[in-house]
Amino acid sequence: MKKLIKNGVVVTAADQYEADVLIEDGKIAAIGKNFSENVDEIIDAKGAYLFPGGIDPHTHLEMPFGGTVTADDFETGTIAAAYGGTTTVIDFCLTDKGVPLKNSIQKWHDKSKDKAVIDYGFHLMVSEVNENVLNELPTIIEEDGITSFKVFMAYKNQFMADDETLFRTLLTAKEHGALVMVHAENGDVVDFLVKKALAEGNTDPIYHALTRPPEAEGEATGRAAALTGLADSQLYVVHVSCADAVEKIEAARKKGLHVYGETCPQYLVLDQSYLEKPNFEGAKYVWSPPLREKWNQDVLWNALKSGQLQTLGSDQCSFNFKGQKDLGKGDFSKIPNGGPIIEDRFSLFFSEGVKKGRISINQFVDIVSTRIAKLFGLFPQKGTIAVGSDADIVIFDPNAERTISADTHHMNVDYNAFEGMKVTGEPISVLSRGEFVIRDKAFVGNPGSGQYLKRKRFERATAATAQKVLQ
Repeated sequence: MKKLIKNGVVVTAADQYEADVLIEDGKIAAIGKNFSENVDEIIDAKGAYLFPGGIDPHTHLEMPFGGTVTADDFETGTIAAAYGGTTTVIDFCLTDKGVPLKNSIQKWHDKSKDKAVIDYGFHLMVSEVNENVLNELPTIIEEDGITSFKVFMAYKNQFMADDETLFRTLLTAKEHGALVMVHAENGDVVDFLVKKALAEGNTDPIYHALTRPPEAEGEATGRAAALTGLADSQLYVVHVSCADAVEKIEAARKKGLHVYGETCPQYLVLDQSYLEKPNFEGAKYVWSPPLREKWNQDVLWNALKSGQLQTLGSDQCSFNFKGQKDLGKGDFSKIPNGGPIIEDRFSLFFSEGVKKGRISINQFVDIVSTRIAKLFGLFPQKGTIAVGSDADIVIFDPNAERTISADTHHMNVDYNAFEGMKVTGEPISVLSRGEFVIRDKAFVGNPGSGQYLKRKRFERATAATAQKVLQ
């Protein structure tokens, strides 16, 4: 079936131009003007931008944590993502020590089967390194197409790995073409500070932030970067929240190290004061790293603009306020960490970034799609509008105005972290591999239509060619 999107403005990480886009068999077949061939459907995109579908590199769907499970699974989470302009997610597959990694991967396939409405891939958590793990990793890269490994430097006695595990994972990644991701906080220090706060009777949500200071994030980021240089490997620091971490990433990149950084919309627009909301409302904003003092926001925006941070993930990890977040009443350390972000990542970043002049429209595309595709082995199949690429296209009205609210969002959760915030710019229709998932702001997709993506090995040259700075 052939579709033709007419009268739109194509925007990529490098270009912006008026053109029509011809879609055939799920791919972009041609880009140009005045097509004469017969098509099955003409889609008028007058007044709209045509963006490549957003790629969210950081989601936790149906993930167990803190005695409960995230409220959004692969169906509700990917439907919400599609409403928000995201057509690909990469979810974190958790593992258990002593259990074959393949078993964990199969568990994640079981979670996603017949549910996802957009395409998806997996990152793989590495919590220990031994001969069994070292033998499995190359096979997983080759057979499963999982080319990114997550190491937690936080959550002591739960997810946290030691420095030897991180270093040996970095060495393996260098040898076999994978990208190592880290949650960078000093887990030992955080654990001590949490216990101290509780012993002193400090139990409110604000102490989640006060026991996870920015220095702990900066120290862990610098340590991970140093180990990356020692291993001559490659590192991706997830959910960077503060100036301390940005400084360490910038210093590493100035040395020529292959270190990349991701931030999230919550750190760009929310701040630590939200955790002080009365009546336990602050629990809605408990995630890790925590929200920071407001002045860090300018540092993060400038790092995105200058290219010292390269991507925007959501860290989607939704828990209901009632029945989940309130497990931590009287003990902030028991509040499930995470928030519902997946639906608003794309449009909020456009509104706060492009519309307010903080970044260019080309940088917007690069940060929410193209650079992610290049770092995680999906380019040029994903991440751009080009002949031969998947027809993952967002028809986007740059002037539509809306107010974010739990009353109108599509996530399976009882609150919205950005409640009441007004944004300009909204996805109108979203196509995944040439088929509408969202049409005229209504869901028309099918659970199970999303395909699992086997990703290519990490290549330094490919990662480096994404747009860096476009004023």
